[in-house]
Amino acid sequence: MTTTSISSAGSATGHRNALLVAHIAAVLFGLTGILGALIKADASVITFGRATFAFIALGFVAGLKGTRLLDALTWRNLPIIGLTGTLLAAHWVTFFIAVKVGGVAVATLGFAAFPAFIALIDLLVFRDRIGATESLLLLMVSAGLVLVVPSFDMVDKGTVGLIWGLVSGLSFALLTVANRRNTSGMNAMQTSFWQNFVVAALVAPFAFSHLANTSLRTDDWVNLAVLGIFCTGLSQFLFVKSLEGLQARTAGMIIALEPVYAIACAWWLFSEQPSLRMAGGAALIVLATIMSAWRKASAH
Repeated sequence: MTTTSISSAGSATGHRNALLVAHIAAVLFGLTGILGALIKADASVITFGRATFAFIALGFVAGLKGTRLLDALTWRNLPIIGLTGTLLAAHWVTFFIAVKVGGVAVATLGFAAFPAFIALIDLLVFRDRIGATESLLLLMVSAGLVLVVPSFDMVDKGTVGLIWGLVSGLSFALLTVANRRNTSGMNAMQTSFWQNFVVAALVAPFAFSHLANTSLRTDDWVNLAVLGIFCTGLSQFLFVKSLEGLQARTAGMIIALEPVYAIACAWWLFSEQPSLRMAGGAALIVLATIMSAWRKASAH
C-alpha cells in the first residue's frame, strides 16, 4: 500500500513537472517575437544572430554528448540540409519582418496559421484527401484571419505585417512537410545544427551589409544570445523533455498556446492591447492550432 502510494505520488509529480516544462517551452517559443521587437536591428541581422548562437550552442551540446555532426554531411543529405535550411531562413526572416512592421500579436497570429497551410500543401501537392477536421480547421483559420486583419488596406501596417506573418507560416509549413517526409536518417541534433548553420550562411551577406549601418547595443547582443540559445536550442530541448512525462497530444496542445503567451507578453511590455475583434480571431486561430495538434498526436 505504501509502495503504491509512493509510486502514484512520484508519477503525479513527474506529470506536473512535465506540464511545467512544456509551458516553459511554450513561453520561450512565444518570447521569440518579443525579443525580435526589442532588438534594434534588421530582420536579417536578427536571423543571423539567432542562427549563429543556436548552432554554436548545439555544437557545444553535441560535443558533450559525443554526437558526430559531420556524419550527417553525405551526398544524400546535403540537398535535404540545403532545402530545409533555406526554408527555415525564409521562415525566420519573414517572421521578424512581420514583427517589425505589424507588431508581435499580428505576426504571431499570421504564423499560427501554418497548420492550415500544411493541410493545403497535402491536398494540392500530395493529393491527400481532406477530411472534415481539416476542412473545419481551414474554415476556422480563414475566419480568424479575417477578424485579425485591421483593415483590407495595403497601406495599413497591421495588414502588411499579417501578410508577412502568413508568408512566415507558409514557409514553416513547407519546412514541416519537408522534415516529415525526410528519411535521411539524421538525428535531431544533427538536423538542427546544420539547418541553423545553413541559415547563418545564407543571411550572412545581408546581415553584414546592414551591420555596417547598425550600431548594436549591449542589450541587443544579450537578446540575440537569449533568442538563439534559449528560445531556439533550450525550448526545443524542453519540448522533447516534456514528452517523457506527457502524451504527445497534451504537449502539442500546450505548445499551441504560444500565440497566447506572445500576445500577453506584447500587451504587458508594449501595450499592444488586442481589440475584441482581434481577440475573437486569435481565439479561432489558436483553437484550430490546438485541434491540429490533437489530431496529429492521435494519428501517431
